[in-house]
Amino acid sequence: MKKQLVHIKGTKDGLVLRLDDQCSYTELLEELGKKVTDGHLDGKIDVQLHIGKRYCTPEQKEQLIEAVEKHQKYRVKNIQSDVLTVEESLEQVKSSHFETFVGIVRSGQVLRATGDLLILGDVNPNGRVEAGGNVHIAGKLKGIVHAGANGNEEAIVFASHFEPTHVLIANFVEVMTNESNYILDHMHQVFAYISEDGTISYDRIQELRNIRPNLSTFKGGS
Repeated sequence: MKKQLVHIKGTKDGLVLRLDDQCSYTELLEELGKKVTDGHLDGKIDVQLHIGKRYCTPEQKEQLIEAVEKHQKYRVKNIQSDVLTVEESLEQVKSSHFETFVGIVRSGQVLRATGDLLILGDVNPNGRVEAGGNVHIAGKLKGIVHAGANGNEEAIVFASHFEPTHVLIANFVEVMTNESNYILDHMHQVFAYISEDGTISYDRIQELRNIRPNLSTFKGGS
């Protein structure tokens, strides 16, 4: 019995096509073209292509998209791969890098980091801090802070004294006001994060381990 190279699964968002990553690319492309002609569906259907551990060049990805979309009823929404390109790998290395700044971020100054950022000092009003990862401030935060600037919604902002004017995490923004009662009552040892309901929330640093359990990478101890 011939091995099936294309597996189709229906979801509420359309179709997921899982493509075999062990066969030859030519065989895969041929079977993909046959598979998309088998169905009898009306209207445009969104399709996600999962290519597994197969590395495809940009040209080959275009060919896969063309094979699906040439029948007009399908529209490829994205291609998901388990393989990182060199550029993506380098970007991950950059984003996991930890940088330390010692001093004061003054009014009008902008401090940027590609990964996590530790500030041993204060961020004054109208000072701005941006990081691709987490922001840790061992001092007073009274300015603007942006963690997860590259879209990382798991990023957090921590400050010994938490009194910012603006908090940004990934694409979420919160302008701090007098109505931010939790912050008014808990200015010390507070961190900000994106909660499950998709809003910027705040809690004591003691709760960080429960809210972001994967943040700790330390292997020792008990």
